[in-house]
Order: sequence, then structure tokens, then C-alpha cells
Amino acid sequence: MDSRNNNNRYYNDYPCSGDGRQTNPYYNNGGPAGYNGGPVPQPPDPGNGKGGGSFLLGLLFGISLSVLLGGFAFVGMKVYEAVDSKNVAKKGTASSVVSEETEKKLEAIEEVIDEYYYQDGDIDVDAMTEGMYAGMVSALGDPYSVYYTEEEWSSLMQDTAGIYYGIGAYLMIDPNTGLGKISGVIENTPAEEAGLRADDLIYLVDGESTMGLELSEIVSRVKGEEGTKVHLTIYREGESDYLEIDVERRKIESPTVKYEILENNIGYIQITEFDDVTTDQFTEALAVIKGSGAKGLILDLRGNPGGSLNVVVDIARQILPKGLIVYTEDKYGERDEYTCDGKHELDMPMAVLVNGNSASASEILAGAIKDYDKGTLVGTTTFGKGIVQRVLPLTDGTALKLTISAYYTPKGNNIHGVGIEPDVVCEFDSDAYYDEDVDNQLDKAVEILGE
Repeated sequence: MDSRNNNNRYYNDYPCSGDGRQTNPYYNNGGPAGYNGGPVPQPPDPGNGKGGGSFLLGLLFGISLSVLLGGFAFVGMKVYEAVDSKNVAKKGTASSVVSEETEKKLEAIEEVIDEYYYQDGDIDVDAMTEGMYAGMVSALGDPYSVYYTEEEWSSLMQDTAGIYYGIGAYLMIDPNTGLGKISGVIENTPAEEAGLRADDLIYLVDGESTMGLELSEIVSRVKGEEGTKVHLTIYREGESDYLEIDVERRKIESPTVKYEILENNIGYIQITEFDDVTTDQFTEALAVIKGSGAKGLILDLRGNPGGSLNVVVDIARQILPKGLIVYTEDKYGERDEYTCDGKHELDMPMAVLVNGNSASASEILAGAIKDYDKGTLVGTTTFGKGIVQRVLPLTDGTALKLTISAYYTPKGNNIHGVGIEPDVVCEFDSDAYYDEDVDNQLDKAVEILGE
């Protein structure tokens, strides 16, 4: 979890300015910056569901009620007026979902519920309405597009200036299981003290499964009041059973850049996320590395889930030659380019560490470095998120996060669903790291720069 309490996979990979195409009065044309959503892949059995409600899915089916008695005889059938479901499906485009036919069917569904649902005292109309909105966005079939209720949006927008009460771990969604996964652990935090590791899968949070939840939902369950504890049920590869771990919530100050001078006079800079403060922190770190007379630089992007497009572009401008850094292209074919003037091109050998948890903005930087042959990528294939989300706030306090474009590396590669292959493949040796304090991937990078 990062400085905004929600993990950086939600941050913007695209600057948000009004596009002038909105006509709905609920749309707020002057919304804040866009955000980059975390992946919510399809898990194996017992299945996956988006965090929002799925009430609108009922629109796909006709309505009939029956009372089943012995011998499979149907009695007491009452048919409510509703449109042909096939007709609705044909008209179910972005411009015609809200129509006279769908309104009529919603009224029919509501009438059926009102007459037959036996726990009518538990009906929450507001929740059903929000579920309908969430279901509409969920029906897009895009795991990165989400509807946020007013409460969810307000929670996500809380600005805590890099300080929050949590456990000190970066979270993402595991692409293979749909569970929450720890992509990195901040030093000297409760997460590290409790023995949590990168790649640990969070099966349960206080006894509740994380499968199919939005990343923001998982994070909200993990964080909490200072001094309280959260109980995590962890799956760790190589362990014969789940690990039951209690972690105390404390105030977490999360630096985004760490640097040092390694042996053989090689500089090392780790970027854990691309947040608003990252540019200044990286600039300072790079100045120290250059001032020390380092003969090479290792840039560590492992476990970095992404972040602000503007920030990663600013950092790339301190490394790359003159030319294109990245460009985006939307559904209308409109292209936005982000370029570098080359005045601050880095003049020293560089190795870049990446892994399967390096995503989005991390891949923008790694992809540009690879395309310009400015450094050697070491590690394993990156996550593969080459699409851009934008958050569109609505005037009633809710918001939509929608995929609006794809991004491309300088050579025109879109790595979505594919990732970036490292130049030197080096699998991480977790046993050596946790038992012997040996980082074999880092050692490989040092070896390459030594050559």
C-alpha cells in the first residue's frame, strides 16, 4: 500500500483533461487527474467476480415466476410485462442502454421483487441502485474499468501526504489466481517484521477471501486504525500449508526512491512507485550517484506496480537521448506523444532490474530504455499492462474509471498482455535471498556492468 492508502496500481498513467465529448449532466468535465488501475485477472475455480454489484446482469434475462409443486407441476404463474431480452441485447450499445425498453424491464423486476421477495425488510434500494450502475460498467468485460460509489471514491481520494496507517506492503492483484498479492515490502515496517515477502498471496484478510475483489477493496481491509492488528492468511510457494500471520497497523512513511553506492563503485537506485514526490527523490539520488563518480548504474524496478505517467516521463528525460519516450492512442486514433530533448542523457552503463510485478509506468521506462539500447534489462518478463485508464468524476460524488487508450514504446510496441522480455533472463532465488541475504538478480546486474 502506498502513500494514498490504495497501492499505486490505481494511479494515473494518463493526464486528465476534459475532452469535450460529454453530454450527460452528471459528468464533471473538470475532474482530477486520471488513474491507472490494477489488473484483475480471471482466477481458477471457484471463479471470479468484480468487486461491484451485478444487478444489471438481470437485464439479460426475461422474467417469469413459478411455484413448483409435486410432480414438477407449475401453478400460479404470473407474467409481468417486459421487453424481449434478445431485443434488449441487440440494442445494448453504449448509446442505447438507457431506453424506454430497459426502463420498463427495470420496473417489472422491481415489481416482482416487491411482490415476492420474502425478506423485503432487508431491501436496500440505494445498494440495488449502486449495484445497477456497477453492473453496467462490469458488463464491459474490462477488468480495469470500475464504478466507484461516493464512499469508495472519497476514500480513494484521501490525500495523506505519504503517511498512512497500514502494514507497509505494496499490493497488487495476482494474474493467475485473482487473489491479492504482495509485490514488495517496505523496510522497517510491520510487514517486514511479521515476515511477509514479495509474491506472498493474500488468501484471506480477517477470514474473508480476497478473490475477485478490486485492489482498492483489499487495501481498505488491510489498512485500519493505528495499533490494531489485521490477520492475514497467506499462501507462499514452497510451504505445505497456509501461513497465519498477524500484522500490526502503524503509521507508515513510504519513500519511493532508495539509493546507495555498491561495491566496485556501481550506483544503485530503486524506485518502488512513480508518485508525485518521486521525481525530486530520483533527481537527488541520481545527482549523488553521478557526484560519486560511479562507473555504472543499476535501476531497480522490481515490484514497482506503476504510477503517474507525467512522473515517469520526467524521470525518463534524465536518462534517455533525444526522441520519443512513449505515446498513447485512443479509440478515435488521436495520438499523444511524450518526448525527451536529450539534454540530460545519462552517460554511463546501466542495468535495469525487472520482474513480473513491474507494471505499467515501470514498463514505460523499461521499454524506452530497451528501445534506445540505453541499458541491459535483467530479471524476468514484466507484467504486461499497456493500456491507460482515466477517472471521470460525476457530479453526485461517484466516479468511473475507464480504459481510454493504449500506450506504445518508442518503437511502436504495445506490451499489453505480453510484457517486456529482459535481455538477460535471471530467475529470482528466494531461498538465497531470505536465508542467505543474497540477491542473485542484483549480483547478475553487477556482473554485467563489471564486464
